[in-house]
Amino acid sequence: MGAELFPHFPKEVAAADAELGYSIVELCTEDKEGKLGNTEFTQPALFVVNALSWLKKLQDGGGKPDFVAGHSLGEYNALFAAGAFDFTTGLKLVKKRGELMSKARGGGMAAVVGLPVEKIKETLQAPELSGIDVANYNSPAQFVISGPVDQIAKSEAALKSAGARNVVVLKVSAAFHSRYMVNSMNEFASFLSGFRFQTFEIPVIANVTARPYQPGDVYDNLARQISSSVLWTDSIRYLLQQPDPHFEEVGPGMVLTSLIRQIKMATS
Repeated sequence: MGAELFPHFPKEVAAADAELGYSIVELCTEDKEGKLGNTEFTQPALFVVNALSWLKKLQDGGGKPDFVAGHSLGEYNALFAAGAFDFTTGLKLVKKRGELMSKARGGGMAAVVGLPVEKIKETLQAPELSGIDVANYNSPAQFVISGPVDQIAKSEAALKSAGARNVVVLKVSAAFHSRYMVNSMNEFASFLSGFRFQTFEIPVIANVTARPYQPGDVYDNLARQISSSVLWTDSIRYLLQQPDPHFEEVGPGMVLTSLIRQIKMATS
C-alpha cells in the first residue's frame, strides 16, 4: 500500500516516521509483524497514503474541487485537503484517534447487503441482537452494523432470514461508530482541545451531519464522529444536489466510486 507514492515524498515520509516512531513504509509495504489489522496502526497508514495521494494529484496538476468528503478516517484527509491542518497535525490527530479506539475490545462489524435499513433495525430489536448499532449508511443497498462480536456472529442468520442478500463480517479490531466508542470519543474531545484549526479553503462534508462543516464545528464533529454513524448516503445525496456534480475518488481503490454509483442509481 502506497509503495508507488513514498519515493515522491521523502519529507512527508520522514515526518511520519518521526511522529509515529516507526517506519511508515515498512508498515505499509511489508507489515512483517501483522500490525495493519490493528486500528492503532491502520489509521495512520490510511491517513498517510491518502494524504500522499492528494499531494500527488496536486503535483500532477490536478485542480482543487468545489467540495471534499471522506468516509470515516477519510474525513481527516478531506480536512487536510481543505487546509484545516497540515500533514503532521493530521497525523497527530489520527495517531491519537487510533490509539484511543484500539482500547475498545470485544467488538466487531459486518456489512449487510440488499436489506433496507428499516428492516435491519427491526431485526436488531431482538434481545440477543440489541447491542448492535448501524454504523455506516454506505448506500441504499449497503449498511454496516457494529457491536459485540458474539452478537455480530448471531446476526448473520437473522438478517439473511429477513431478506439480506449477504452479511460479511469485516476484519476490524473493534465496534467502530457505535455506542462502544463513547469513552474514546470523550477522551479524544479532550485531546482535540489542544489544537487550533485553520479556515477551510474548500467546504468539507461532515460524516455526522451529511452537510458542510460550519465555523467552529471541527471539535464537535471530529469527537462525535468516533461514536456516530457515517452518513455517507446522505452526504452524497447532498452533493448530487449541487450544479453538475462530478465525483473523483483520490487514493487507492474504487470502493467509494462504487458506493456513489449505487447512490446515484437509487436517487435518480
